[in-house]
Amino acid sequence: MPTTCVFCRIAAKEIPSTIVLEDDELIAFRDLSPQAPTHVLVVPKRHIASLDEASKDDAALLGRLMLAAKAIAAKDGLGAGYRVVTNCGSLAGQSVFHIHLHVLGGRPMAWPPG
Repeated sequence: MPTTCVFCRIAAKEIPSTIVLEDDELIAFRDLSPQAPTHVLVVPKRHIASLDEASKDDAALLGRLMLAAKAIAAKDGLGAGYRVVTNCGSLAGQSVFHIHLHVLGGRPMAWPPG
């Protein structure tokens, strides 16, 4: 795990966060600058810089991230709808280079998002 990666440090519990879900491969926590009433980040504990860095060997882990997003949405009562977003690269808005999903909900979402 890169020690300078903020999400690796959160996963290692070196940086406090409000954890909403955790298992042996992933951790999910509330975003410090929420863009919606529910804004949770779902992060693999293993460092993968972005979707572009993922391989076929990561397919099961990526699926687990999506299922975790579904579980978080259910837990937060987002049955009327929610959005799951991942940004890939700085032009797309990725600011932490550790792959992660944003689970956003609790308000109407506009389209297009960016």
